[in-house]
Amino acid sequence: MAAIYDNPDFFKAYSQMDRSKEGLAGAGEWHELKTVLPDFTGKRVLDLGCGYGWHCRYAADHGAKSVLGIDTSAKMLAKAAELTDDKRIAYRQLDMQAIDQLPGQFDVILSSLAIHYIADYAELVGKISNKLPIGGQFVMSVEHPIFTAQGNEEWVTDEQGHNRYWPVDRYFDESQRETDFLGHRIKKYHRTVTTYLNTLLDNHLRLDRVIEPTPTAEMVKTIPGMADEMHRPMMLIVATTKTA
Repeated sequence: MAAIYDNPDFFKAYSQMDRSKEGLAGAGEWHELKTVLPDFTGKRVLDLGCGYGWHCRYAADHGAKSVLGIDTSAKMLAKAAELTDDKRIAYRQLDMQAIDQLPGQFDVILSSLAIHYIADYAELVGKISNKLPIGGQFVMSVEHPIFTAQGNEEWVTDEQGHNRYWPVDRYFDESQRETDFLGHRIKKYHRTVTTYLNTLLDNHLRLDRVIEPTPTAEMVKTIPGMADEMHRPMMLIVATTKTA
């Protein structure tokens, strides 16, 4: 995914999104994601696909001993460094599938909306588990399988262009999907809820919380189009603890 995020036109469009301009406050799922984040006090933290580094800075602001954010995009990392003024935080250009190259272990591993770009989920989860001590915690958010299944990630509309329903098709076909995002074709990988959860369990990661985020009443009231988000889940949040 580095190639697309380092594309100047795409990166410019991405920089105009609410989550890019407003940070965590501009992320529609943040009000629920933050409820499952662990106590960061004194912890060694690794953020997979850190982007602008919002979660890295949140962890440091809440007491983390050290934070490493990795991403494959040079432009993302440059922006993260520009926004960061904390010696506890470091950024490195690295594919998350290469985390076995990193020395030591981490008490907390995070990943926000990045793992659905990874082809071999099982291999990645195995590496994540190996990088956690017993009692270590892994929290991830991904696009929900209902959202990714059909592939186009677009509403079916009526003749007036109003949203009618969200199509779900090819749900059990766990394969690559392509969708339009910010005017570019993006490749990602669809997998079922069963695969997401059981792969974690198979790698000694106990499920602590599973959330399908919904907008708050205030968001529905004040943000155009947010009411449609009550008709299908867009994201899946999972919090886990390493048990063995």
